[in-house]
Amino acid sequence: MNDDLTPVIAASIRWLLAAYPAPGGALSRALAEAQARQAVTLAATLRYPSDLDVQLLHLLAPSGSNRLDRLTGCEPQPDDTAWRSWIDETVVSWAACLLADPALAAHAAHHQALTVSEHRAAGGLRRLTDPGKRDTEAAPLLRHPDLLENIAGLHRPELLELLSAHRAELF
Repeated sequence: MNDDLTPVIAASIRWLLAAYPAPGGALSRALAEAQARQAVTLAATLRYPSDLDVQLLHLLAPSGSNRLDRLTGCEPQPDDTAWRSWIDETVVSWAACLLADPALAAHAAHHQALTVSEHRAAGGLRRLTDPGKRDTEAAPLLRHPDLLENIAGLHRPELLELLSAHRAELF
């Protein structure tokens, strides 16, 4: 059984970048992709911290993009549906929460679940937790709290509950 989050992470990043595209230019697209990758990887690691969680995800299948597409008004082309089945709605929603709120992302980056997770985020999370001016300019739609609200609001309560449980453990 597959215990790899790569297909879910890749599909979720692709969906976010299609729904909230970067302005023109290769550098902007690369910076927006880096931010989306950090947010999705962190969200997926929080959502599926163990190999068993990932195996269950693969057994039961991710939720796909249907609801997300409806909320954003996206109408995928018929030949553009295979990768969309790998999208996990909760992971995308949590990633949207993290992109819209760098302080929340910084708090999530220090969550207890990450220290015991069997999955490690590659690289740092600086572009997500402390975006510079160029990062913000490269991803104005991807970082805009009002534009992300339809997606972020779907599963924000679960993310906040998970993170507040960690905060309670600290005290």
